[in-house]
Amino acid sequence: MTAHFDDETLTRRLAQGTGEVLKGVRNVGVLRGRSLGDAGDDLAQNWIARVLEQHRPDDGFLSEEAADNPERLGKERVWIVDPLDGTKEFATGRQDWAVHIALVENGHPTHAAVGLPDLGVVFTTADSRAVSGPYAKRIAVSHNRPPAVAEYIAQQLGFETEPMGSAGAKAMHVLLGDYDAYIHAGGQYEWDSAAPVGVSLAAGLHCSRLDGSPLTYNNKDTYLPDVLICRKELAEDILRMLAEFREEHGSY
Repeated sequence: MTAHFDDETLTRRLAQGTGEVLKGVRNVGVLRGRSLGDAGDDLAQNWIARVLEQHRPDDGFLSEEAADNPERLGKERVWIVDPLDGTKEFATGRQDWAVHIALVENGHPTHAAVGLPDLGVVFTTADSRAVSGPYAKRIAVSHNRPPAVAEYIAQQLGFETEPMGSAGAKAMHVLLGDYDAYIHAGGQYEWDSAAPVGVSLAAGLHCSRLDGSPLTYNNKDTYLPDVLICRKELAEDILRMLAEFREEHGSY
């Protein structure tokens, strides 16, 4: 008989197990570079899909590594996952890659987990709390597409920008207090932010689009191009600066 796991437990164990699969693939040292990244993506996706097929067969599913099944649009419960967020970082031995697992109900993440396997930690909606205290005076941005608006906001606040890999890693380091905000405007999809946003909201951080509108998930169009995750006490100022920048420049 298959053991029953509640949603919180299943979300956490999916993130933990996926991290172990990925570390196992990498640590034996027989693949490198793109071959290692591709193998990690495929194996992690297959493992998650098998677990959900067994434990949540009636739920919808959306993943970066799988063909989109439009049946998810008629489901109230949909798992939105990125089995390996930060494939390049994973394949080159960096630590800033992550596993994203989110259960979205009626458009909003209700249970989510972000695993940072090289740090040996999984952050979940059940038990994560944002660090308070002095500002780090740093804003996390993308390695590949750091938005000009982030540099503008950093200058206005007297902060610095610093690039990192995975969206999940950036968001969790805001939660940990290593950064005060994560600003992205270079294009993303729902699987890039569903789990990080779910955990960050539960931990007490501000999460929104750059125009301040709420982030919603399980849409027909999965493109979700921008995100702001920051300490709540900075949200009003950052959103005002974002609006000023867009009014002056026409975009972010």
